[in-house]
Amino acid sequence: MTAVRLRGLLPALVNRRPRTLPSPAEPGETVAEAVGVRVDRGGRAVLDSVGVEVRAGEVLALVGPNGAGKSTLLAVLAADLAPAAGQVRIGGRPATGWTPGELALRRAVLPQDAPLSFPFSVADVVRMGRAPWAGTEREDEDEAAVTGAMAATEVESFADRPFSALSGGERARVALARVLAQRTGVLLLDEPTAALDLRHQELVMRVCRERAAAGDAVVVVLHDLGLAAAHADRVGVLHDGRVAVAGPPSEVLGEELLSRVYRQPVEVLPHPRTGVPLVVPKRSHRTGESDDPPSLTGP
Repeated sequence: MTAVRLRGLLPALVNRRPRTLPSPAEPGETVAEAVGVRVDRGGRAVLDSVGVEVRAGEVLALVGPNGAGKSTLLAVLAADLAPAAGQVRIGGRPATGWTPGELALRRAVLPQDAPLSFPFSVADVVRMGRAPWAGTEREDEDEAAVTGAMAATEVESFADRPFSALSGGERARVALARVLAQRTGVLLLDEPTAALDLRHQELVMRVCRERAAAGDAVVVVLHDLGLAAAHADRVGVLHDGRVAVAGPPSEVLGEELLSRVYRQPVEVLPHPRTGVPLVVPKRSHRTGESDDPPSLTGP
């Protein structure tokens, strides 16, 4: 897509003062962090003294029950939500020290919902991810970035369809493609697999792993503990507005902790082939049921 077309789509995001372009981070380098963060809502602390590091080359999964503060923490890390206390740093600088345009070159955000009222095509929605780079030397990457993002999320086949005509799962993949096209070093994804079928859940998490392998830092909010265990380098378990524990999945996803955090007894079993933790609820058999699986063909 040409710079002219980008300006036609999002005129407010171009013609700004020159911006310093980000440099690639070293593997393991902390590219974003929250320190002592507190967020208050409705008279209570949604987040309280929370700290988390986001590192280049890693996938960090944020998990926890509903209301634990996962999406709030992601919004704070994105500098979309200012904390009542504590500090957020992005690219080695306080988040408040960047302009919105400079932030858009350093981190890309996928919210839970991506509403659009105008009849943009799928291709145009993905191209919106390139708006922050308009007027910079990396503007020439627009077409390659858009094409690559659409291929990675498998949305090329409906590139010309209106975004508003898509299913929920298709919209979710297009929204992810927009984030990928932005080509930032930090990706902040809020429940990117929630509306997807099994195949596309795995596709999205493979994309996350590929971006981390390429040097990006990926933070993803997940409800599926199996996906977190299989694909994340580190898992942060949130509980009552705090990070209860953070570390490698094999060390973090324990039966006692998860049963307490989720208020649901669980079993954690090693996958028979990979050894990756499998988290399943503990269930008792109902009276009169057999241990044998039901027949699909009848007696």
